[in-house]
Amino acid sequence: MTATLPEVHQCEVAGCSYNHDTACHAGAITVEAGSDAACGTFIALDVHGGLSKALAKVGACHRADCTHNHELECGADSIRVGPGADAADCLTYAPAS
Repeated sequence: MTATLPEVHQCEVAGCSYNHDTACHAGAITVEAGSDAACGTFIALDVHGGLSKALAKVGACHRADCTHNHELECGADSIRVGPGADAADCLTYAPAS
């Protein structure tokens, strides 16, 4: 199942415990609902977390209004995460028309 989930291609968020050298190493992230597409997995701790040899996938997307969202799953080939309205937002988010 995880082979079909889109990869977090790049993470430009400074200070996230899962981000190592612009790559997210969480097992999977969640994109939250709300006024922006915040990364719900973002956490600023003094420890490095995640899987050292794996890159994160998008496990769930709660942004039902995104053009890439299909039944609360991301259908983009890959996503970018970076600073936006929050410290960590899905920069691939695109409102459905």
